Amino acid sequence: MEPNLKQVEETLLAYKQEHVLTVLRQLPQAAKEKLAAQIEQIDFESLFKSIAEQNRQPVSLNERISPIPFEDWADYGEQEQAAFTERGWELLRRGRIGAVVVAGGQGSRLGHEGPKGTLDIGLPSRKSLFQLQAERLLYLSRKAGKTIPWYIMTSPDNHEATVAFFRSADYFGYSAGDCFFFPQNTMPALDFNGKLLLSGEGTIRLAPSGNGECFAALKRSGAIDDMKQRGLEWLFYYNVDNALIKVADPAFIGVAASHGNPIATKVIEKTDAEEKIGVICLKNGRPAVLEYTEIPDKVKTERTIDGRLFYGLGHISIHLFKLDFIEAHADAEMPYHVAAKKMNVWDAEGGLIKPAEPNAYKLERFIFDFFPLANRLTVLKTSRQEEFAPVKNKTGVDSPESARKLIMELHASWLQAAGISTEQLRNAEIEISPLLSYGGEGLRKEEWLEILKAGASE
Repeated sequence: MEPNLKQVEETLLAYKQEHVLTVLRQLPQAAKEKLAAQIEQIDFESLFKSIAEQNRQPVSLNERISPIPFEDWADYGEQEQAAFTERGWELLRRGRIGAVVVAGGQGSRLGHEGPKGTLDIGLPSRKSLFQLQAERLLYLSRKAGKTIPWYIMTSPDNHEATVAFFRSADYFGYSAGDCFFFPQNTMPALDFNGKLLLSGEGTIRLAPSGNGECFAALKRSGAIDDMKQRGLEWLFYYNVDNALIKVADPAFIGVAASHGNPIATKVIEKTDAEEKIGVICLKNGRPAVLEYTEIPDKVKTERTIDGRLFYGLGHISIHLFKLDFIEAHADAEMPYHVAAKKMNVWDAEGGLIKPAEPNAYKLERFIFDFFPLANRLTVLKTSRQEEFAPVKNKTGVDSPESARKLIMELHASWLQAAGISTEQLRNAEIEISPLLSYGGEGLRKEEWLEILKAGASE
């Protein structure tokens, strides 16, 4: 159906978007209809309501913030750990587990051209983040005798490049039919005066609307139907930029399934009160995440008698969701979070503007805003050194260099556990392929001594 141009013009005037109206009237007919169709899809009421609330205060001290019960993997005995892990393997063998990666980001902040998942962090193998994750999934799939379907959430900006990267790599050994690509939703960006931003093509400047749109995007793309046809029960959710991610971890799956709550999440202990990760807690009696920018100082710095952070369960965006929970809440109206960003824009005359400072509001939904919809949340504390190596900065902390170091230190520790001494590992660059070992199992001392002698690493 062609857009109603008269109604579109009235809408733009009503919401004081005269600059867009000027562009609309100047465009050729086909481009005019494309822009008008975009405008018809914008929910201006919700958009401006979210922006109006952007100055909301951090979490009020009047809200009831309290610690959330959690399990610590290190506190389980060997038999308990083995039982949980076997429960996870049972679900993998029955084909009840899928994995979804949030991979809509670009690598420009890291000095990398292309989707962030295509980044090579400098390992000896030169494998990309996508390849490392694919091989971990392949290892589990082959051992379980059942392929773990992989759902890759892209953004409109990187969708084609992501799909092309997978095709060029022959899906890293995966079957193309078991890789399901789907783009996340978008929202218009606004400048600080409440004006819609324009792109160079005479369209509204859109920005990805956050990982909290994942469930809606899964439904819209047909991915939920695909999951149901496959008989999945749980979906493992993670961010593409965690170089140490244990995708579809059998132990975590076993803990989640044993507790039976609709959501399970992994956490790590925060290094200090100022670390830029949120915390898992209870807010007004419901599971919640407080973003590091929203935590009141009193909550942020409170410590236990032994000096640990009272609210120290760091949120690292590793979750398991029951499929029926995803389906039930795919259309839920979740709140938008507003962030100030630097965004290239074009003026009404088609001139490009590259801001030096943040110039626009971007609206995002976050996956953890689904947590309060669950009566209970299974929280599993795990080891930072084994599971969390974020790649967010070009250099320094949380960079490709720091992630590479964490991977190689972990792999060296695996060889030490297999009986190889520190001296025998000296000056060796150790990288162990995910196709050979998932968590350090199956490494034979004699074979690796030969590898080390030859000055090679797998």
